[in-house]
Amino acid sequence: MAEAPPYATARVDVVREPGGAVEPDAVAVEEPLEIRIEGRPVAVTMRTPGHDEELALGFCLSEGLTPTGARLPDDLAANAVELEAPGFDPARLQRSFYTSSSCGVCGKGALEAVAVDAPRVESELRLPATLLGALPERLREAQAGFEATGGLHATGLFSAEGELRCLREDVGRHNAMDKVVGWAFRERLLPLARFVLCVSGRLSFELVQKAAVAGCPVVVAVGAPSSLAVEFGRDRGVTLCGFARAGRLNVYSEPWRVV
Repeated sequence: MAEAPPYATARVDVVREPGGAVEPDAVAVEEPLEIRIEGRPVAVTMRTPGHDEELALGFCLSEGLTPTGARLPDDLAANAVELEAPGFDPARLQRSFYTSSSCGVCGKGALEAVAVDAPRVESELRLPATLLGALPERLREAQAGFEATGGLHATGLFSAEGELRCLREDVGRHNAMDKVVGWAFRERLLPLARFVLCVSGRLSFELVQKAAVAGCPVVVAVGAPSSLAVEFGRDRGVTLCGFARAGRLNVYSEPWRVV
C-alpha cells in the first residue's frame, strides 16, 4: 500500500492507556475549503486537503450546475478554489451551504433545496455478484490514509471488470464522492454508465444523489443504506448494494443488474 500524502495527515501526541505512555500518532487533517464562483463564495466545506479542484467540480455538478473547470483563485488565498461556471445564477444559491464533515446536507435551507434534478439512470450494465462483493476489499487495500489514521472515508471508481480507476479519501464521505466525480469529469468519463462506485461506509441519500447525477448505475457500500437512499435509488434506477463483505452483499434496488 502506498503511503498517505503528508498533507492528509498530522502528527499528535496521545496518551496510551493503560500505562499512560505518551506516544506520537497520526490523525486525519480537517480544514475548511471555500468554493467560489466568479469570485463569490458559494460554499464552505470541511475537508481533507488534496484534490481540491476535483472536490469543487464534483460539488458543482451535484448541485445541478454546469462547470467548465476549476483553478486556484486569483488572490491565491489558501483553502480556496475558484470554479468556472458560465451562466451561473447566484439567486439559486441563496441558502446556507455550510457543510459538516459528516453530512453534506446539514445546513441546507430547505428540503426541496437538496432535490437536485438527476435523470433516471438507464444503463444496461450487468455485473456478477461475486465481483461486486469483492470491491470493498479492493478499496480497503488502497486506502493509505485510512491505514495511517483510521479516520478517513473513501470512494472508489471501478471499471466493469473490477479495475480500480480512481480512489479518493476524505474526512467527509460526501467530499470523497465529489472528488471522484470531479476526477471523472476531468477525464471526460461522465456519465459513468459503465462504472461502479464503491464507498467505505454507509449509503446516505446524498451519496446516491451524487451517483445518479454522475450517471452511475451501481453503487456498492460496506455498510447499510438509509431508507431515503433506497427510495431515491429505486426512483432514479440506481442499483444499491450494501453490507458488501467477503463476497456477499444485499441488493436494495434494481437487482436485475446483479447476476
